[in-house]
Amino acid sequence: MMKVINKFVLGIFLFISMNYVMAIEEPKYRVIDKEGAYEVRQYEPKLIAEVVVEGSRDEASNKGFRLIAAFIFGENQAVSSADSEKIAMTVPVTVDSPKEPQKIAMTAPVLIEGVHESNQWRITFVMPSKYNVNTLPRPKNSLVKIREIPEKKYAAMTFSGLLGEEKIQNNIQQLQDWIMKKGHLPNGPVELARYNPPWTLPPWRRHEILIELTP
Repeated sequence: MMKVINKFVLGIFLFISMNYVMAIEEPKYRVIDKEGAYEVRQYEPKLIAEVVVEGSRDEASNKGFRLIAAFIFGENQAVSSADSEKIAMTVPVTVDSPKEPQKIAMTAPVLIEGVHESNQWRITFVMPSKYNVNTLPRPKNSLVKIREIPEKKYAAMTFSGLLGEEKIQNNIQQLQDWIMKKGHLPNGPVELARYNPPWTLPPWRRHEILIELTP
């Protein structure tokens, strides 16, 4: 009986998580190159909401998520009226260093070395594609900034499971090694992208490491 209940609960979690992901818009891109878990992607222009917060990566992720979630769930001013407007949720939520993008030598170690010294992180949500900079509601919290991102090329590595700093760093190094093997030149900081709600079981969680490449 207990095995049946456990299977039922597992099924419910999978159903909720899969429908959550399927119903949410993602940034649009085309795949230029693919090898296993690695891809080179050309992303279309996008509009983002971002905050810069301090703390560990996990602390900053939680704090930044709450600030931007408050914005999209109603802490905003609609452009065409005095009311607020609920903005649809998108994925992924990305985390990176707010430092200026840095060129990386082909023999460089981990890209985000030194980030922990500043203890600052940029948390980013991509806005739904139906909005542009003139129609997106305005944040009431001055910490939330809206920014247009032009078309860019990224290297990406997809993985699953629980996130830990050692695992993140290992995956960053693996993606950097693949970038070097392919002869690409990194052009920005590492971004950690999270796609799933916290109730998603670890084997079905989707995470990505993203590194911008020189056009």
